[in-house]
Amino acid sequence: AMRALIFAAGLGERMRPLTLTTPKPLLPVGGKPLICWHIERLRGIGVHDIVINTSWLAPRFPEVLGDGAAFGVRLHYSYEGETPLETGGGMLRALPLLGDAPFIAINGDIWSTHPLDTLPREPVGLAHVVLIPLPDFRKPGAFESAASPLLGTAAGLHTLAGIGVYRPELVRDQVPGKFSITPLLTAAAESGRLSAGKHDGEWEDVGTPERLEALDARVFAAAQQDMDATNR
Repeated sequence: AMRALIFAAGLGERMRPLTLTTPKPLLPVGGKPLICWHIERLRGIGVHDIVINTSWLAPRFPEVLGDGAAFGVRLHYSYEGETPLETGGGMLRALPLLGDAPFIAINGDIWSTHPLDTLPREPVGLAHVVLIPLPDFRKPGAFESAASPLLGTAAGLHTLAGIGVYRPELVRDQVPGKFSITPLLTAAAESGRLSAGKHDGEWEDVGTPERLEALDARVFAAAQQDMDATNR
């Protein structure tokens, strides 16, 4: 069965003071921790072993989430120490828990309704990534130039949505330590070993307290609308 990695080791510095006592992926959205939305959606497509990488306030994750039994999954924690290893280093550290097969990786600080069952089980090349139109708060770089054409020349600049399927070979030969996965994905795109698809549905980067508050209100409003429609 496919496994998954949820990146949750960030320091959450842009979310202070909220993240002084609570890691960003555990902040509430719609009545439950942000990371729980990912866990539930992964379970919904048959993923039952989920690795969560941790650093900042690491003990809070098992305190809140336990071993995963409450969600119908098995949670495994990959502790990176006091200094987060970024996406590449974190993925490399977690490989012993993820195994040798392709796995799903999701950023723990996004909220998304992308249908995870559309992700390929066996990506062509080293990885398959989900892309979103480049948000106003992000600047384009080498990755966007290399990966955006994968969606077609008329698509415009796109960037990582924080959702993808990866082969362990992408990071396996890297030197352990702190590094980003983005340059590796850029190189894969340039060598024809990366595939990509457009994000489908709602997406939010929970990067500031204001965005968190707006998302929380939106999710609660949508849930209320669904409840009202059911009771009619």
